[in-house]
Amino acid sequence: MFSESWFPICLSRELLAGKILGVDFLDGRVVAYRGENGEARVMSAYCSHVGADLSVGDVQGDTIRCAFHHWRYDGNGVCVATKVGDPPPKAACLFKFPTCERHGIVFAYNGEHPRFEVPDFPYPDSELAMNVSVMPDDVPTDPWVLSCNTPDMQHIKALHSITFEQEDPHDSVEWTDHSMLYDFKGRHALGEPIDYRVGIYGNNIYYQSGTIEGRWFGAMTPFALPRPGHTRVFAILAARKDEGDEASTKAFLRAVTELEMKVVGEDIPIVNTIHFRPGTLTRSDRTLARFFQYLRDYPRCHPSAEFIT
Repeated sequence: MFSESWFPICLSRELLAGKILGVDFLDGRVVAYRGENGEARVMSAYCSHVGADLSVGDVQGDTIRCAFHHWRYDGNGVCVATKVGDPPPKAACLFKFPTCERHGIVFAYNGEHPRFEVPDFPYPDSELAMNVSVMPDDVPTDPWVLSCNTPDMQHIKALHSITFEQEDPHDSVEWTDHSMLYDFKGRHALGEPIDYRVGIYGNNIYYQSGTIEGRWFGAMTPFALPRPGHTRVFAILAARKDEGDEASTKAFLRAVTELEMKVVGEDIPIVNTIHFRPGTLTRSDRTLARFFQYLRDYPRCHPSAEFIT
């Protein structure tokens, strides 16, 4: 069983119109494609006929066609035609994942009905300059392990040398059934003043919005799950266009991207080795302890199981 959440599948710029992209996801494989109408769709990868991988097929209008016997599937995953004219069996269908395209990334939801939306920044995308990327190498651990960094306030201060101006904000953390968020002020490792709102959506989308040295930026790192025990890290960095000219905005975006990637780079070699065990948390771990319970309670499902493997 896998967590019910939005998972990144690919960058928007990778999904060209008329092309099919095959992607490993959960414990199987999916395809993403963009038809004539421009809408991104994510479906199970294997043709319902004899199981050919649809990623080697092609796009025809808003349908995808299997390369083997030329069965065609519409945007809902239903087989609408066969090459030889046989009526498609009623069971001839693919699993259609709820799909959305936000911040330059195509997301698929593991579940039939999304419990929440991919989070937005506090400013419209039209007012933001963005840098969207994906790390080249998968991290050999599950997404939820990476997410545990955010409620771990000891780790923020010890590893990243960030100081809080106030007491640890355990009592002001905002919890829902699909998220946790909190605010803090302090200073980064080199003394830069920061005012951040950070949190986790689902159990795999890190969210950050705030200022460093008085200038706003946003960051999101949605964690993909190409297969159990592995994470692919996507990164979204955003800056406001109206807080400087084009050149200064690009320079600021490069600087915060380097800063955030430095933080990720400090985490990765350690989280690869993490082995959580109960019984040794301290008073500084109150939020982390509650996050562990949040993870235990978080809903899991796998409605695509019979389709994607």
